[in-house]
Amino acid sequence: MTRKLLTALGATAVAAGFFAGPGAAQEPIRIGVTQPLTGAFAASGNYVTQGAKIAEDEINAAGGVLGRKIQLVIEDNKSNPTEAVATAEKLIVRDKVPVMMGAWSSTLTLAVMPKLMEYGVPMLVETSSSGKITTSGNPWIFRISPTSEMEARAFAPLVKKLGIKRADFLSTNNDFGLGAAKEFSGMLKSQGVQVGAMETMDPKATDFSAQLAKIKGSGADTVFVTTAVEQITLILKQAKEQQVKARIITTGGSNSPDQLIQQAGDAANGSLHLVFFTPWFPEAVRNPDLAKRFVQKWNAHKYNVGGLTEGFRGWDGVTTIVAAIKAAGKAEPAAIQKALWNVKVKGINGDIAFIKQGPAGKESAQNVPSVYLVKIDNGKVVKN
Repeated sequence: MTRKLLTALGATAVAAGFFAGPGAAQEPIRIGVTQPLTGAFAASGNYVTQGAKIAEDEINAAGGVLGRKIQLVIEDNKSNPTEAVATAEKLIVRDKVPVMMGAWSSTLTLAVMPKLMEYGVPMLVETSSSGKITTSGNPWIFRISPTSEMEARAFAPLVKKLGIKRADFLSTNNDFGLGAAKEFSGMLKSQGVQVGAMETMDPKATDFSAQLAKIKGSGADTVFVTTAVEQITLILKQAKEQQVKARIITTGGSNSPDQLIQQAGDAANGSLHLVFFTPWFPEAVRNPDLAKRFVQKWNAHKYNVGGLTEGFRGWDGVTTIVAAIKAAGKAEPAAIQKALWNVKVKGINGDIAFIKQGPAGKESAQNVPSVYLVKIDNGKVVKN
């Protein structure tokens, strides 16, 4: 082999490995994903993961990023905070991911956050709503989902329209449920609404007869329910059995109305649900063509139609991460963190960009997404 050819080959190798490091030119860029694939929140976690896989396939089919494919490294946090911490450390230390997405529940995300600080790895938060996530001073957090405070503020103009005079609450006893109850009850009180029963339930509970009996006797016209879809299904059924007259409104966006129709049947009729994507009305969102394409791909995979209102989060999350990797020019944690602050992504739930929240110098990043209210009427999802 001639010196000229050797030189050419060497130059090519250097160019190919510029961003990847020696010997890693063809290795995919790994993105860590921690989601509840089993346990109390399994339905939602699997839906988010399916949406993320659609994004992975789409990005790789288009050539990947920085000349490399992406690879989702997915871990099951089992709906458990201790497991969530273990998955995060495993992804960072063993799999050496430069960025993560997770962890669905606020309690799971809050548990993971110290590990992000310890190792200096950014995490895109696709679902969790607790205000503490972006106000506790963790600069490695970038959340695309709305906080409970944002959701309550978006709902406020509807209070008078819906004629809410007295409201009760039934919330899962964790950061997700308790945070939502605090923000929504505060908002309602500011509008002159009486707040009655403030009931809680274990995230794994299946019998809500005691809580529903108190709600039935309180005289409220509305009950706000915050939990995952598995419990919402049971609550709707048991509320009908106990002849609870109060209108049920679910918050948090993890309600999967189509799944409620399938599993709760007639008990779902009349219930209202705050969601962050309207696959039944893609024309209502900011980027309708993108929304329609995502729905088509979801259906082509034969995924459960009820998971669309969760699955979009995975797509938006991975797409945002990849936009940051591209802007950073390299798959390194600090570079991705810096690039995330300036990304502008067309998401399924509107345009994604970040504002600062939290103490000066340690701000977390928060997107300001859209919030919608839909109703289940005669076995169908309709605009409210």
